[in-house]
Amino acid sequence: MEKPVELNHSECTGILRPIRDALDVLNGKWKLPIIVALTFGEKRFSEIAREVHGITDRVLSKELQDLTMNGLVKRTVEDTFPVKVTYALTPHSKSLDEVIEALRKWGVLHREIILKGSSGE
Repeated sequence: MEKPVELNHSECTGILRPIRDALDVLNGKWKLPIIVALTFGEKRFSEIAREVHGITDRVLSKELQDLTMNGLVKRTVEDTFPVKVTYALTPHSKSLDEVIEALRKWGVLHREIILKGSSGE
């Protein structure tokens, strides 16, 4: 059996810091579902609210503000009457594609393990 690789403090911090940064941006249970809903195209607030089941308007508003501030979602206001506001993913959000797919695959596997009542070993 191989001995595990030991990391010094700075190596460990170098691994953990970017993970913490990512989790700070994507924290909570709503940001990734909002991003996934927007992968199917530009949407208005009410359309996102319908697709992301269980989210309140207040929480959706806050999460969209956070995602916009972090450069993952673009908010567009059209000068019409009434004013039309739409949300779309930015090119930067495409960098999450592999992460979202990995989480989806892990979620499927985890659900299967839990439903079988196994510990995964």
